[in-house]
Amino acid sequence: MADEEFATTGLTSSYAFLLMTVCEKPGIQPKEISHHMQLTPSTVTRLIEKMEYRGYLKREHIGRTTAVYPTQLGEDLHPKIKEAWKKLYQRYSNILGKTEGDKLTELINEANERLE
Repeated sequence: MADEEFATTGLTSSYAFLLMTVCEKPGIQPKEISHHMQLTPSTVTRLIEKMEYRGYLKREHIGRTTAVYPTQLGEDLHPKIKEAWKKLYQRYSNILGKTEGDKLTELINEANERLE
């Protein structure tokens, strides 16, 4: 269901979530992305490399630190990604009902906060 909604962005849900994370926190470090997305650092590195190759992200090396930023192309896609998230929410709320859809969203957000 998620990949169907994100198809309009040209990205899978994982790549869309990565781009949304970077757009909302420009200069974020890969380690923080890894923690936030609950992915291994090597997986995050591969995702970033692919998004950098496609022109959505750029990395800046400052000493030993790497910061990840959205490019203009990435910034331009950000509203479309947010819209896909809204449509995904609407779809699962239509299946589960609004109350259950809201509960699911709340549980996902709470779980994410605990994992951070």
